[in-house]
Amino acid sequence: MISLIVTPLISVLACLVYRWAARQMQILDHPNQRSAHQCPTPHGGGVPLILAFATGMAVAALEFGLWPWPYLFLLGVALLLMLAGVLDDVINLSVNVRMALYVLAAFGAVVVLGTRDIEFSLGFLVLPVSMVATVWFINLYNFMDGIDGIAAVQCILMAGSVALLVLVGGGDQRYVLVCLLLALAHLGFLVLNWPPASLFMGDAGSIPTGFLLAGLALFGWQQGIVSPAIWLILASPFIVDTTWTLAMRVLRGERVTEAHAKHAYQRLARRWNSHLLVDVALIALNAVWLFPLAWAVTLWPEQQWKLVILAIIPLLLIMARMRHIT
Repeated sequence: MISLIVTPLISVLACLVYRWAARQMQILDHPNQRSAHQCPTPHGGGVPLILAFATGMAVAALEFGLWPWPYLFLLGVALLLMLAGVLDDVINLSVNVRMALYVLAAFGAVVVLGTRDIEFSLGFLVLPVSMVATVWFINLYNFMDGIDGIAAVQCILMAGSVALLVLVGGGDQRYVLVCLLLALAHLGFLVLNWPPASLFMGDAGSIPTGFLLAGLALFGWQQGIVSPAIWLILASPFIVDTTWTLAMRVLRGERVTEAHAKHAYQRLARRWNSHLLVDVALIALNAVWLFPLAWAVTLWPEQQWKLVILAIIPLLLIMARMRHIT
């Protein structure tokens, strides 16, 4: 398909152009005491990344016809969140304003994409729980974008794995295509974000990426295309790291709205003195543990929630053993 070839190429080229322009206009992330980088580096690479994804969807529409409304909604909100990320970089939006935007995006996703009562006796809880989960995933994806490559790698692993599992299972082809386009747009960006990174994603990329992944999970569930258990298993490294870190900070009485560098992936990068090793470890974890478990969900759907627990328990044990690493 032309769109699958065009998307990563446009992503690479657009990121190269943006990096040059960012350097000329001094759109740089300067290192501070919490930074994981040593030199001023262009940020805001999420702009060409998300625009490449949008271009890929436009090319696909020329090939196969107009996208159904839910996919256009996801793209439209992602573009608005990208613009909000740019605005935040320029005028530094307050936490309350950012949270209001994320809540509105999550509310829209739940209303437009919908959810259905699957294996829940208290169906009235599904909508608020889905909304809270979407807001949390948008935020945690932003929190986890703290070292070279990790956010792009995670998106490629999640969206690519889901696309493969749905494709092999004979599921909705448009759903497969949008997951692949999202993964390929991030693959093009990763060319410049791979350690040592010469371009950072920034809020303009991490926020819409988190929204798109959460929205695809919601829509895939609502349409019966893919089990949410598969998405949870594949997202578990980000979910466990962020949730554990937040809980520990609350227990220590720290202000959770203050920036920090205490996530497990950040502490590992400092201990190993390498962003690359952390990214490789994430890829290995998916290859040998998480993807096989996600695949197992398609084989034994009646065991899906046990498989989610099986994916999470080792990660919790790792977090517990790492609690003394600074």
